[in-house]
Amino acid sequence: MTIVEAITSVLKSQNKPLTYKQIYNFIIENNLYSFGAKSPESIVNNKLRKHCFGLDFPSASPEKFFIISSIENETRYFLYDKNINEQIIPKTKAPIDAEKLPEEKLEDAYTHHREGIKISLLEQILQSPPSFFERLVVDLLLAMGYGGDFKDAGIVQGGTGDGGIDGVIKEDKLDLDKIYIQAKRYTDKKVGRPELQQFVGAMENVQKGVFITTSGFSAGAIEYSKKQQKNIALIDGTVLCDLMVTHGVGVSKLKTYTTFRVDSDYFSDN
Repeated sequence: MTIVEAITSVLKSQNKPLTYKQIYNFIIENNLYSFGAKSPESIVNNKLRKHCFGLDFPSASPEKFFIISSIENETRYFLYDKNINEQIIPKTKAPIDAEKLPEEKLEDAYTHHREGIKISLLEQILQSPPSFFERLVVDLLLAMGYGGDFKDAGIVQGGTGDGGIDGVIKEDKLDLDKIYIQAKRYTDKKVGRPELQQFVGAMENVQKGVFITTSGFSAGAIEYSKKQQKNIALIDGTVLCDLMVTHGVGVSKLKTYTTFRVDSDYFSDN
C-alpha cells in the first residue's frame, strides 16, 4: 500500500474531513503504512497537498484525489467522490502558511517578487520621456517574436506629425505585412474610444494594430476594438509589465533556482 492509498483508506473509513495529523495517526494506529522518514507527518501533508484539488504548483500531481473541506486553525481534507459533480467542489480558501509545502512557498515568493518588479517597471516607465516609451513598445514586440529577422524590422516614428502611429513592425522585407503601434503613457487617465478611433483611422489599409498604454482602457474603447474588422490588440499597464518581465525587456536575470522531484521511473527500473 502506498502513502496515498493509506490516506485514501483512512478518509474512506472515517467518512469525515480530517487534518493531516489526524490522518497520520489513523495510519499508524491501523498499521496501514510504515514510514521510514524522520518527519512522517510532513510526508502525509506533502501527499495530501500534491493530490488536492485547487492546489496547483510546479511539483503538484496532475492526479487529484482529495478536497479541502475547511480551513480554520488547520486545513481539513476529505476524499473526492467521482459520483459527485465537480461543480459542487468547494473553492479552496487561502491555505495556512505553516502547512504549505516548500514548493508552494517558493511559488508564492516568486509571484510576490514578480509583482514587485512589475510595479518598479511601471514607475520607471512613467518617469521616462515619451520618446523612450515609444522605443520600449517596439522593442517589446520584437522581443515577443513579431517582425522579421532583418535590420529595421521595428521602427519608431512617434513625434510631431506621426499621424497617430508611434511605431511600425515590419513582418517581411518587402513591407507587405506590418503592425502599427500606438503608445500612450498615462498615469491615471484611461484610453477612451475617441483615441482608439483615431488610431484605427490612422491605420488606413494596415490590418494589424497594437495600442499600448501604461494605464487602462475605458469600457467604450474595449467594446469598440471588439467590433473592428481590423485585428486590434489592447495592452494595459499590467499586461505591459508582465510581458516585459516574461520576454526580458527592461529587466535582467539575477539568479535561477531549480526545484526537484524524486524520479520514480528511475527507481522502478531496479
